[in-house]
Amino acid sequence: MARLCRAILVRFIMVLDKKQTTIAYRCPHCGAGVMSVIDIFTLSAPMIKLKCDCGGSEMTVVRQPDGKIRLTVPCIVCPKPHSFVVSSNVFFSNEEFFLQCPYSDLNVCFLGDIDHVKANLAKGEYELIKLMEENGINDLSAFREANADDPDAALDSEMTQNIIFVLSELEAENKIYCKCEHSCKVDEEKYGFEVKSEGVLVKCRDCGAERFIPADNSLNTHAFLDAEALYLE
Repeated sequence: MARLCRAILVRFIMVLDKKQTTIAYRCPHCGAGVMSVIDIFTLSAPMIKLKCDCGGSEMTVVRQPDGKIRLTVPCIVCPKPHSFVVSSNVFFSNEEFFLQCPYSDLNVCFLGDIDHVKANLAKGEYELIKLMEENGINDLSAFREANADDPDAALDSEMTQNIIFVLSELEAENKIYCKCEHSCKVDEEKYGFEVKSEGVLVKCRDCGAERFIPADNSLNTHAFLDAEALYLE
């Protein structure tokens, strides 16, 4: 019996050891990559904060009562951070996983094993430098200042932010359905969220089914914010 108990304990510890991931983001103030390893024990804290050494930014990670992980990630382009919700299985997967700025399609958060995360941080730095060169920008703050000065920009819309948040939750829960035969089995690349001045266009990259969610504070918009699923046509 004692030997059996020890075997079970060892297996339990081995399972827990696998419940970890490397997570990283790029500081919008100094451009440095901020990276940390998070495990199942770390997530027992009320909130985890990943702070850049420059003191200009931080990312927060919170495990919700339902087991899902909420991440609030600083963005290179936008003046405000973005909020994402992912499942525990996705968070602790060793596969590469990215969270994108919904307005620029830039990857703002990287998850997975440490080698993949380091490689993707380096790739992201190259893409950022290229984007800055194309726009004639030498300072990262220019991105956020340009967006903050535009009162009509979609990224300043609180309603648009709410729509993106709900879409992220539905996607994490596999509750976005399209015309694909196996639409319930999706990955992070299947659906695209395109932010427009009037709202958000959701489109399946495989079958082309889509649906537009208006951000005009109408009854349809508020009904979507309470939706438990989204069906594309």
